[in-house]
Amino acid sequence: MKKLLITLTILFVFCKATYAQETVPVEGAATAGQATVAETNEVIAKVNEQKKADKELKKAEKAQKKAEKSKKRADREIKKREQKSKAINKKIKSIERDEQKIAKIEAKFSKNKLKGKLSPIDELEMRQDIDKMKLNVLRDKEQLAKMQRKQ
Repeated sequence: MKKLLITLTILFVFCKATYAQETVPVEGAATAGQATVAETNEVIAKVNEQKKADKELKKAEKAQKKAEKSKKRADREIKKREQKSKAINKKIKSIERDEQKIAKIEAKFSKNKLKGKLSPIDELEMRQDIDKMKLNVLRDKEQLAKMQRKQ
C-alpha cells in the first residue's frame, strides 16, 4: 500500500514538473492534470477504506479472543467446582468408613472384655487406638466443614 501511494505521488510530482517546464499552455494538459488528481484522490480514498476495514477486522479478532478467554475461564471455574465436590464426597466416605471401623473395634473390645480375654495392657492399647481414630474422625469432620464453606 505504501509503495503504491509513494509511486503515485512521485508520478504526480513528475507530471507536474514536466508541465512546469512547458511554456506553451496546452488545453489537454489541464484536463490530464485534473485526471491525475482525481486518480490520486480515488487511491487515497481506497487506502482509507482499506485501513478502516483492517481496523474493524482487528476489533473483531480481539473480541473473538476475549470471548475465548472468558470461555476458558468459565470452564476452569466449572472444573474447580467439580473437583471440590469430588473432594467433599471423598471426605464424607472416608469419615463414614472410619466411623464403621471404630464401631467394629468397640464391639470387638466390649465382646472380649465381657469374656475376660483382655489383659489390662491390651485393654489400654485398644482404648488408645479407638481414641486416636475418633480424633482423626473429628479432624476430618472439621476439614469437611471448612471445604463445604469454601464451596
